[in-house]
Amino acid sequence: MGGTLDSLDLIDGPAIAERVPMRAAVDAVRRVLRDGYDPDADPPRSIVDVRRGQLLLMPSELGGWVGQKLATVAPANPARGLDRIQAVYVLIDAETLAPVALLDGTELTTLRTPAVSAAAIDVVAVPGAASLVVFGTGPQGVRHVEAMRAIRPVERVRFVGRDAARARRAAASVAASGLDAAVGTAADVADADLVVCATTAREPLFDGALVPRHAAVVAVGSHEPAARELPGDLLARSHVIVESQRVALAEAGDVILAVAEGRLAPDALIPFSQLFAGPPVASDRPRVVKTCGMGWQDLAVAPLALADGRRG
Repeated sequence: MGGTLDSLDLIDGPAIAERVPMRAAVDAVRRVLRDGYDPDADPPRSIVDVRRGQLLLMPSELGGWVGQKLATVAPANPARGLDRIQAVYVLIDAETLAPVALLDGTELTTLRTPAVSAAAIDVVAVPGAASLVVFGTGPQGVRHVEAMRAIRPVERVRFVGRDAARARRAAASVAASGLDAAVGTAADVADADLVVCATTAREPLFDGALVPRHAAVVAVGSHEPAARELPGDLLARSHVIVESQRVALAEAGDVILAVAEGRLAPDALIPFSQLFAGPPVASDRPRVVKTCGMGWQDLAVAPLALADGRRG
């Protein structure tokens, strides 16, 4: 099975969208972590700077599969009407190391990132979380609404973005599903049960003191040590959850800068392996989930897109 280009299953974005509902992606991520996978065991990804952005090489192995994503990050793309992050993904049989499928990695990334957020937030968010604030009006912002709705009874959504027209479009696309969705402001976090940050910001997006104690916050926008979406004072008073301590201390500017400021101790970080296997995280203060993206996350979801039923 596999091995030559003409024998590959070529899976485009619409096929992924049709075959893999958000809930299925969330369940796949949760299953990998509940089964005991430790993200610290994932191979490190390579990040290479190029003239117009970055190349990311993200390998992984899970069960019967090996996978490799080649992703690009082009900051100027949204102004061109293109996705900032684009990718191709190769799914490989772990026994023969023969390529089995070539997937639209852009669509896969747009699906698996909110699925990872939802899998983690589902563990720590209050059961009745209904009010959601989303910073970011691109594909990740919109798909995170879908992901949060897969785990909680979200009724109210407020989008916050630098471009008012894009914020209105994002709100309209979500309102079409029957939600109370509108353009909001950073001050809306004061009434939020859930907060999603999916932006290219390099400085904090809101006043951390406004976030209520019961809220759960997820930040996915940055994997650079000098960029942050969250203020250090929020991390100082929160339970801080990360995919892996190794990755967080190397790539997560939100974490790295808070540590440098003396607001957060590295040994206070709660890795996914502990979140999904250890005792419950107390709800005595905000719960912050910071992710940078790892190869195992794509590989947890990619086999669901195969058409021949060989998915696990």
